[in-house]
Amino acid sequence: MRLLIVEDEKRLALSLAKGLTAEGYAVDVVHDGVDGLHRASEGTYDLVILDIMLPGMNGYRVCSTLRAAGHDVPILMLTAKDGEYDEAEGLDTGADDYLTKPFSYVVLVARVKALLRRRGNAGPSPVHTLGDLKVDTAARRVFRGDDEVTLTAKEFAVLEQLVLRTGEVVSKGDILEHVWDFAYEGDPNIVEVYISALRRKLGAPLIKTVRGAGYRLETPR
Repeated sequence: MRLLIVEDEKRLALSLAKGLTAEGYAVDVVHDGVDGLHRASEGTYDLVILDIMLPGMNGYRVCSTLRAAGHDVPILMLTAKDGEYDEAEGLDTGADDYLTKPFSYVVLVARVKALLRRRGNAGPSPVHTLGDLKVDTAARRVFRGDDEVTLTAKEFAVLEQLVLRTGEVVSKGDILEHVWDFAYEGDPNIVEVYISALRRKLGAPLIKTVRGAGYRLETPR
């Protein structure tokens, strides 16, 4: 899943990004409200972590503008402020949750996961079954028959992109965009490394290479 952090305290933003990346999320970071609104409006994020006191445009305005434009992405607001009024104002503008600085990183991760689960529960089932392969995108667990398959965070994230579009061709660019962040400048062939790892663990016939186009998760017959 892809997260956007809009936070002008650069050390905090980068620390959160590093931690959430280790949790298996693709994370983008911007440091002012105008850039935050622009990126969040692209509609490619599963959740936005939004500070209130931002240069350019404050978090309240960013949140209310997104909601007015019809964007329903979950928003977790962060602020150094405290008090019922501030929380009420944040929630009134359309935020889904609210966290006051300083906060525990463990609590932030729990809030993020809860919001993503809530969003998942409002849509299709998070459990995808293809023959004897079962992928639970909420619990982030994979089974072949009765046996659980252990995947790294990145392996699961790549598999998730294929599972969500079973039977469709998913390009290498699409996988890079959703699993790695927008600033990734490494070798795009890194995707092939993770596809090979998934084939070793799940069975080579499951993931088909469509030459020049990308990869397709095959539905077992």
